[in-house]
Amino acid sequence: MEEKMKLMSCTDSKVEQMFQILLDPKETDTDKKQKAAQNLIVLAREEAGAEKIFQSDGVRLLLRVLDTGREDAMLAALRTLAGLCSGHRSRTVAVLAELGAPRISAVLGVEHEQVSLAACSLLQVMFDALKEGLQRDFRGKEEALVLDPSKELKLLIQHLLEMLNREGTSAHGRDNTLNLLIKVVPRKSLQDPNNSLTLWVIDQGLKKILEVGGTVCEAPGSLPAMENSRMSAAVLLSKLYSDLKCDAERENFHRLCDDYVRSWFEGHGLAGKLRAIQTVSCLLQGPSEAGNQVLELEGIMESVLALCASVREVDQLVAVEALIHAADKAKRASFITANGVTLLKNIYKCSGRDSIRIRALVGLCKLGSAGGTDFSMKQFAEGSTLKLAKQCRKWLCNEAIDAGTRRWAVEGLAYLTFDADVKEEFVEDKAAVQAMFQLAKSEDRSVLFAVASTLVNCTNSYDHEEPDPQMLELAKYAKQHVPEQHPKDEPGCVRRRVHKLLAAGVVSALTCMVKSENPALTNSCRELISRVFLAVVEEAADRGTVVAQGGGKALIPLSLEGTEVGQAKAAQALAKITITSNPEMAFPGERIYEVVRPLVSLLQLHRSGLENFEGLMALTNLAGISERLRQKILKEKAVPMIEGYMFEEHELLRLAATECMCNMAMSTEVQELFLAEGSDRLKLLVLYSGEDDEKLRRAASGTLAMLTSLLPQICGKITQVTAHWLEILQALLLSPSVELQHRGAVIVLNMMAADQEIAAKLMESEMLEILSVLAKEERDKPRVAQAAQECLAQAVACGLIKPNVNGE
Repeated sequence: MEEKMKLMSCTDSKVEQMFQILLDPKETDTDKKQKAAQNLIVLAREEAGAEKIFQSDGVRLLLRVLDTGREDAMLAALRTLAGLCSGHRSRTVAVLAELGAPRISAVLGVEHEQVSLAACSLLQVMFDALKEGLQRDFRGKEEALVLDPSKELKLLIQHLLEMLNREGTSAHGRDNTLNLLIKVVPRKSLQDPNNSLTLWVIDQGLKKILEVGGTVCEAPGSLPAMENSRMSAAVLLSKLYSDLKCDAERENFHRLCDDYVRSWFEGHGLAGKLRAIQTVSCLLQGPSEAGNQVLELEGIMESVLALCASVREVDQLVAVEALIHAADKAKRASFITANGVTLLKNIYKCSGRDSIRIRALVGLCKLGSAGGTDFSMKQFAEGSTLKLAKQCRKWLCNEAIDAGTRRWAVEGLAYLTFDADVKEEFVEDKAAVQAMFQLAKSEDRSVLFAVASTLVNCTNSYDHEEPDPQMLELAKYAKQHVPEQHPKDEPGCVRRRVHKLLAAGVVSALTCMVKSENPALTNSCRELISRVFLAVVEEAADRGTVVAQGGGKALIPLSLEGTEVGQAKAAQALAKITITSNPEMAFPGERIYEVVRPLVSLLQLHRSGLENFEGLMALTNLAGISERLRQKILKEKAVPMIEGYMFEEHELLRLAATECMCNMAMSTEVQELFLAEGSDRLKLLVLYSGEDDEKLRRAASGTLAMLTSLLPQICGKITQVTAHWLEILQALLLSPSVELQHRGAVIVLNMMAADQEIAAKLMESEMLEILSVLAKEERDKPRVAQAAQECLAQAVACGLIKPNVNGE
């Protein structure tokens, strides 16, 4: 208590001192004031400091600091306020009441990038506090002050939505607003039945979001927006659409989108048509189902093709982008191939702007890849896709072109690399590969999906099922089209491409991509990155390189967040690394405990047999390291799943599960499971010790040896679970494997030490003769001989046998 009082008095004096420096009008030392402000930030991150600042009328003071207009002072005030609100609902409501939603949204919209970002962080903290409530037990009394935070939440979100189309909002502010809405509006889990916030945002703000998504930056009077803003709007629209639960909600979304696009398309001349088409592009990039429906509106597709032939560069830019996004559906791609390829070729050849030419090229690339990996389906003449890819690589390597334009070259390669010839040429072009990796590490995060798609194609890490031979014959007989694999997509060619990408630094690029907090790193993008990681760790020799370049660290968040498939791929890559590498080296410090949950997820029944097997192998390695790791595995409820796989018919799964249980049996909680009445766990281990599979016998008998040494009561149960227990023990001692003999001898020794009656049964059988023979093999099998000698000594001590004349 005395130490606590000293701490509180020390904190009080610190806060008062900082306030005095900031409030003193005579203080002219700027550095001193700045240091005081920074100290307040540090204090606000501690509970005692935050509470003291709050009780000392600190919020009002911080508002005065915020009103100074100086960037450094505003940053300090915003970060201190974030500390006050972090995890504390009642303080958050008090700060919000004092600060006011209009005021904080105005700060979010300022031109200064860092100030806008700090305001965004403060709002994120406020949302978290309002949604999740109090985080610590001793704050429980505070909860009575705020019964329902929904009013405050909607108030903040309403101001954020209004900011999207407000004229005074900066480009950074608008982009940060979109990012914030992406994080706080949709449900964190689809298991949560309440999506009312999403429905409210769609009703109140969908048209405002579409306004940002439909912004034509080159047009006069358009909203200021960042390069990524349209992509952020598309991601937000996609997340809102995915959060809808029923057809009626989706129909309402479609209707609002149709009404918005039609209002611009029909009543505002050419500028309105341009705006409508740009909005359709945004929808096609986000909720494509809604985008495809809008694209079916009368006159939209015809206008896109017409604007491609326009003499105005901005018209061509918007129309070609729309054409690229519209070609996603095979049916529409065929229509565009028939009606738009000539236009795209003319634009590519005749346009004076690289930004338009490269988009036209991407359109041609997309149409040229409509056959996917099917070698027999070629949209263009032989060699055309290689020429397109060569031009894409040329633009990609041209650093004189801005990054936003070069991004489209990667988009083109993402489509063309379905062709194996293009893949081979691309990985051979070291300059192009390095240029793509540099773009992936740049601030323009909208390139992430295209880079990930290109790498998935080059590594052939997409799902590919081998067709049933009988179905192939049937298809040929019925004269149906049968897809053909390109000769350069054979496993040997794929491995060579993977090695070249590894040498070029693909792991470093992937790691940088995962670190991005941008909305462009969507769950689909995460899945693609996970697929590439799984491909590069396929060979054990490459896993050390992957770990050394940060791959292990990057895989952990990928395995915990994203699509179900993406998480499974990342978890499987983690398992492969854990199996062949020292886990303590691959995942140093606390990181090793984060690996457990993804590995346990591989044991779920709907996973493939290979995923189950690798998950068990990886957990076996972890369970053998420390008790703390075994406790973590227990906490993740993995033991029942491991037990389940011990009953599997597949011999490798059965073996891996038994080996895993052998290491887990070092924990007291697991040992006690084998004492439970009515359980077949012990019987299974005894029977497995007598199987033909030597590895399975080794794992099962090793577990028995451990259990009998730690729990003497297990020894008596062994004789009860099966009538063949004695034969199984004798078979272990007679095995040609020294390891099995040693395990058998240890089990016999433990059983004899535990119960004299069992010892008598053992000595009455052929066991005495077997042990006598083994006890003499000190030169060839010293460990086995020592255990056998101890068994005989135990028998002598119990009076079951007499020592020979030499006293041995």
